[in-house]
Amino acid sequence: MPYFDTASAAPLHPVARQALLAALDEGWADPARLYREGRRARMLLDAAREAAAEAVGCRPDELVFTPSGTRAVHAGISGALAGRRRVGDRLVVSAVEHSSVLHAGEVHAAAGGTLTEVPVDRSGAVDPAAYAAALGPDTALACLQSANHEVGTEQPVAEVAAACRAAGVPLLVDAAQSLGWGPVDADWSLLAASAHKWGGPAGVGLLAVRKGVRFAPQGPPDERESGRAPGFENLPAIVAAAASLRAVRAEAAAEAARLRALVDRIRARVPELVPDVEVVGDPLRRLPHLVTFSCLYVDGETLLSELDREGFSVSSGSSCTSSTLTPSHVLRAMGVLSEGNVRVSLPTGTTEDEVDTFLTALPRVVAAVRDRLGAPAAGPAPAAGPAALVLDTLGRRCPIPVIELAKVIGTVPVGGTVTVLSDDEAARLDIPAWCEMRGQEYLGEEPGPTGGTAYAVRRVA
Repeated sequence: MPYFDTASAAPLHPVARQALLAALDEGWADPARLYREGRRARMLLDAAREAAAEAVGCRPDELVFTPSGTRAVHAGISGALAGRRRVGDRLVVSAVEHSSVLHAGEVHAAAGGTLTEVPVDRSGAVDPAAYAAALGPDTALACLQSANHEVGTEQPVAEVAAACRAAGVPLLVDAAQSLGWGPVDADWSLLAASAHKWGGPAGVGLLAVRKGVRFAPQGPPDERESGRAPGFENLPAIVAAAASLRAVRAEAAAEAARLRALVDRIRARVPELVPDVEVVGDPLRRLPHLVTFSCLYVDGETLLSELDREGFSVSSGSSCTSSTLTPSHVLRAMGVLSEGNVRVSLPTGTTEDEVDTFLTALPRVVAAVRDRLGAPAAGPAPAAGPAALVLDTLGRRCPIPVIELAKVIGTVPVGGTVTVLSDDEAARLDIPAWCEMRGQEYLGEEPGPTGGTAYAVRRVA
C-alpha cells in the first residue's frame, strides 16, 4: 500500500522512533530543575538544540523549539513585526506561501498593517527583481518559502535574501519542505520548520532567529525557550526530531538522486499515459521527491478516492476536494489547471515497482472517472450550431463547467463563441487553462446576467 504524501507528513523515521522511546525513559523531568533528573533532561535538550542548529546552520542560542511548524511561523512573523514596528508595518510575502504565513498576514492586515503579495510565474517561482521592487522603506518583514509545498518548485531564496539585505529588511524563510534535504543556503534572518515533514514526530517545530534581528516575542512572557515558545517542552519529541533530522540529512544526497529519477519518470510518463494532463511546477529547480499534475474533466475528490481504493495515498490542491469550494491558492496564483489535481510526494525507500504500479493504475482510474462524469472525446466535432452560444452551468461544481464547455465548443463555427455561466470558483482557473491546453481563445470574464460569472471563449480550431 504505497504512501505517496510525505509533503503532508513523512512516516516516522526509525531513528526518531528509537530516540523517542529512549527519551521517554530519560527525558521526562523538568529541564529547568537542578536535581539529577532535571540535569539529565537539560543535557538532552541542549544536545537536541545543538544538533538541530547544526542542521539549520545557526548558533544553538539562536534556535528554539515550538509546538509545531505553524506556531514557529506565527511566532516568527509576529515577533519580527513587533520588533520592527518603528520601521513600518509592511509585510511582504509571495503569493504561494504556506497557509500559516498567509493567515498570519491576514491577521496583520486586519489589525491595520500592510500586506503585499508578490506574484509568481506559471512554474510557481517569484521573480527576484519583482520581489526586490516590493520592498519599501516601510517594510518590516519579508517572507519566502524555500520550496513550495504543493508543486515542489524551489524559490530563488539566495537572490531574494540578498535583495532584502540590501534593503535592510529581515527575511523569514519557511523551510518546512526542504530542511530534511539540506540547509537553506542563503543569508536569511529567521527560519521556521516542522519535524513531521522530515520524519520526526508531529508536534515539534523550530524557529531560528539570527542575532541582531530585532525581535519582540508576543503574548504573555515565559521563561522557557527564550520566551519565544511558552510552555513545558515536549522533550522526548524534541530529542526524536533532532535525531531524525541528523539521520535524514546523512541519507539525503543518495536518496534525493534516487527519488529524483523516479519523479522524472512520473513527470514524463503521466502525459503519455493520460490524455489532457498538465504537469505543473518547475521541471528542474524543484524538490527531488514531489510532482504535481492536473487532469481535465476529472472530479478531484472522486479521483483521490479511487486511487485510494487502488492502494495509493496521494493528496490534491483541487477545489473538488475542498470544503471551501475554492481551488488551491498556489494553483490559482500560478494560473494553472486546478481540476483533477494530484500531488505525489515519495517517501524514502520508494521503489521503482511501486511507481510503475501507480503509473499502471492511474490511466485506468482517470478514464473511469471521466466516463462516469460524461467527459467528451478528444477534439471538437464539426460545427452545426449558432455562432454564439450561452452555456448555463450555474450551481454545478468542478469539473462540470469545463466538461460542458468541451462538449459544445465544436457546435459553433471557427470564430464563434461560447459563454459559460458559472458560480464555481474553480472555473476562473480551469476555463482559461482548458483554452490554453486545447488551443482555443479565452476572451475574459464579466459578471453573469443572473449571478455568477460569464466566461467567454472563442473557437479557434
